[in-house]
Amino acid sequence: MSLDRRSFLISAAALGACSRQIAARATTPDRYAASPWRKLTPAQWQARLPPASFQVLRQEGTEAAFSSPLDKLYGPGVYACLGCGLPLFKSQWKFDSGTGWPSFWTETPGTLTKKADYTLIEPRTEYHCAQCLGHQGHVFHDGPKPTGLRYCNNGVSLKFIPA
Repeated sequence: MSLDRRSFLISAAALGACSRQIAARATTPDRYAASPWRKLTPAQWQARLPPASFQVLRQEGTEAAFSSPLDKLYGPGVYACLGCGLPLFKSQWKFDSGTGWPSFWTETPGTLTKKADYTLIEPRTEYHCAQCLGHQGHVFHDGPKPTGLRYCNNGVSLKFIPA
């Protein structure tokens, strides 16, 4: 098997990103390590969640773009993990990305865990609720100021709590 220069560089960059994330996780204590939410079995999660939410939160699926009513919701409040209720985003951080998924330019500090996702050709950064480890979405570097980030979230992974 021959490896061209482009493939080699992409592989090396992906490996470097993965090792940086592993090193960061190794030095950061997990404040939710003893969370009872992490002890639930797949059958218990399936009994607690609607089918579409189970597929996304527990099996790392993705809902169809433009299918979530939360995409166009802009009232004051908080967006929390549907699985465990941990507040992840404030409504003032939400923006219309035009992608069809609720999008935010920042997160509530300490509420998300991130990992490399290699399911597509280009590596992406996937994020999960830190408390229950439920899959939320992916973060991209094409968002608005001040962060330049776009937390692209599955609506079925969230619940909106009005202020």
